[in-house]
Amino acid sequence: MESSSFQSQADLFPNQEHPDNRQAPLADRMRPQDFEDFVGQEDVVGEGHPLRVAIEHDRVPSLILWGPPGTGKTTLAGLIAKKTQAAFVPFSAVLSGVPELRGLFKTAQQRQRVSGQRTLLFVDEIHRFNKAQQDAFLPYVERGDITLIGATTQNPSFEIISPLLSRSMVVVLKPLSQTALGNILERALADPERGLGTAQVTLTPAAKHLLIGYGNGDARAMLTGLEFVVGQYAAPGTPTIIEQPQVEQALKQKALRYDSDGEEHYNLISAFIKSMRDSDPDGALYWLARMLEGGEDPKFIGRRMIIFASEDIGNADPQALLIASAVFQAVEVVGLPEAQINLAHGVTYLATAPKSNASYAALLVAKKDAKEKGNLPVPLHLRNAVTSLMKDLDYGKDYLYAHDDPRGAKNQTHLPKELEGRRYYRLKDSPPPDDEEGLNAPW
Repeated sequence: MESSSFQSQADLFPNQEHPDNRQAPLADRMRPQDFEDFVGQEDVVGEGHPLRVAIEHDRVPSLILWGPPGTGKTTLAGLIAKKTQAAFVPFSAVLSGVPELRGLFKTAQQRQRVSGQRTLLFVDEIHRFNKAQQDAFLPYVERGDITLIGATTQNPSFEIISPLLSRSMVVVLKPLSQTALGNILERALADPERGLGTAQVTLTPAAKHLLIGYGNGDARAMLTGLEFVVGQYAAPGTPTIIEQPQVEQALKQKALRYDSDGEEHYNLISAFIKSMRDSDPDGALYWLARMLEGGEDPKFIGRRMIIFASEDIGNADPQALLIASAVFQAVEVVGLPEAQINLAHGVTYLATAPKSNASYAALLVAKKDAKEKGNLPVPLHLRNAVTSLMKDLDYGKDYLYAHDDPRGAKNQTHLPKELEGRRYYRLKDSPPPDDEEGLNAPW
């Protein structure tokens, strides 16, 4: 490995060569050095899994590592760096841009031409490059000048251009389970070289549980919290027991992870809408609470409720649209935190209201016909004869005025000739169109 590549690698993975560096944060010191220590992602790189086999045999394809913070993206890149015979070149999309990349591409081409050695380019935060900038990777990945390993917290479907995705394998790293975080926590407390084993610290089960919850699937956050707690209460050379109240006092309150522009934003609003659609007020309230605790704009939630009232409830309960609109107005007038009460009021109403998507479904079918059939002419009897010429051309002829003849007006056609008989609006258990009682039904 060339010295320049090694130096940049040392910057990104500071403790791979010197894992006992006591000046580094605990989370970096405890970074796994081999797959056996890489806890929580066994479904991806467990023993015998295809990706691990490919890494161990130095046959790594271009990869997009996708997962929330603290789930092991950079760690996995570091393990690949140790296993591969290729030149491993880390690169941060936060710190550098396309001009620096082009220099790396040129070096990679020269390396391949002179020594035949491949280049694995690890790009952290690859989503920070816009779509046009990502185009710069394509010819080099296509020709095999580089093998790309990109890391991102954002959904690649939204943030990575399709040509790059099609040339890469997407590896999904999930938030770490409580069991995995517990194992990492125990290892950090016991390890005397890289961890806190020499600090003689014991955490009560309740204190450990609180720290694991603080991590919220993120090993880095949990270890950072652990290091801070131990630093606050552990006395050098003296055995120390740390209990739950001390952890609570040290960490205060942890805000739930929520990226208002990323995939979590879409996941939570989707769960919220589907809970209301399935008439589950408890689920809807939970996802509402998650969004509010995460800092979501309450007006965004209110707007989605207005849409839901027409899309999923419609004429099954026309009052729903008024309630949703009133909630949105209350959010604007009252503001947080009291507006949470208005939101909860509206959410429970919408979730328990009867459901019908007949209006929305009818619109979608009508739009499909409008697009596919083109500009079909309006039937003459539906046209308004505002001039004598229009009247001479039979505009409005034979039109039945509904207030004079309700039954006749109901039976006259209101669609272009090519669509006569077409039905868009269909209700469950609705009376037949010619039923006597159906004339005045409230839909």
